[in-house]
Amino acid sequence: MTSFPTLQDSFAARARIAGGIRQTPLVESDALSALTGGRIALKLEQLQITGSFKLRGATNAVLSLSDAQKAAGVVGVSTGNHGRGLAYAAARAGVRCIICMSQLVPQNKVDGIRAQGAEVRIIGRSQDDAQLEVDRLVAEGMTMLPPFDHRDIIAGQSTLALELIAQAPDLDSVLVPLSGGGLISGVAMVMKAVNPAIRIIGVSMERGAAMHASLAAGKPVQVEEQETLADSLGGGIGLDNAYTFEMTRRLVDAVVLVTEAEIAAAIRHAYVAERQVIEGSGSVGIAALLAGKIDTPGRCVALISGQNIDMALHKRIIDGEDVDVAALTRTKGGADA
Repeated sequence: MTSFPTLQDSFAARARIAGGIRQTPLVESDALSALTGGRIALKLEQLQITGSFKLRGATNAVLSLSDAQKAAGVVGVSTGNHGRGLAYAAARAGVRCIICMSQLVPQNKVDGIRAQGAEVRIIGRSQDDAQLEVDRLVAEGMTMLPPFDHRDIIAGQSTLALELIAQAPDLDSVLVPLSGGGLISGVAMVMKAVNPAIRIIGVSMERGAAMHASLAAGKPVQVEEQETLADSLGGGIGLDNAYTFEMTRRLVDAVVLVTEAEIAAAIRHAYVAERQVIEGSGSVGIAALLAGKIDTPGRCVALISGQNIDMALHKRIIDGEDVDVAALTRTKGGADA
């Protein structure tokens, strides 16, 4: 029987990773509050050391390894931010790290992982393709640390909620970017333990939202990956998902989807009104608020999960261009194949 992470695991993770991560600020958004009639704040997790929340789970997982596992090295599949966090955490611990990625991952995220000292392998056009190489390396003796469906990863991500509760103890709702479910599972586990009345709302893009499709089907299902401005939210949840599907099903109150145009508008809003540079995946909570898709948010926090956007793309978006991410990805895929 699967043993899900608990509040005790969250406290243990907070103590374990304290020296390896940054506590990130919570800032009020006057603009979003005026627009929605709620009291909206932004949890600026894009200011984490590696530019996203993923460092929390990666650090907890690496530090929880046995000496033998550390000696064998770690491997993972990633759409970018998990890979950067895992590469950073592994380097600090003196552990070899290989990250397997698909051709859909933006080049700036590939470069960011290599800059942390990890080896990057580009395999196919989906996370499922890249996972095949991970499986081969695991068979050779390396330890897999996946992006989300892992007790130590979820417990590490949940430390964000412990910080948030201390910063805003009077919350009514929390908007969480939703992909494989590692972040929302950890956040919801902590929030519901503290106050079951807090609404936890997952936000995904319309293009290839695997967890949303799986929840609708009542079981993990495969969804075709599609090019999207919210590239870090791409990929499946795994047909043999052990933790995050069930935790999300039990603990999350609602899931909403946002369009590419709404994601672009949120990136622009963050830059112009909030003075923040954020990636598409980190903007989806703002996108849902701007689009009026969150009813009565009340005292609400939108988690800004990452900032690792290609800055040339960012400029095009804030300049108002209707960016064709599919064309960008086709160009990149040819260069990296």
